[in-house]
Amino acid sequence: MEIGGVEFTYGNIAVFGVAVFLLAGVYSFVKQGLKIAAMIVFVLAAMAFAGGVMWL
Repeated sequence: MEIGGVEFTYGNIAVFGVAVFLLAGVYSFVKQGLKIAAMIVFVLAAMAFAGGVMWL
């Protein structure tokens, strides 16, 4: 699928989905008061998002 000159594939969308899933985990950890775990999961989410962007 091409949107605005950028080619999106199922792989791109799956990687972005993983990033959103991990961000939900960050919210859950922050709500429980586990700040170190939230930071670790946030770094993983940022890496997944960056991977999705570089794959474009």
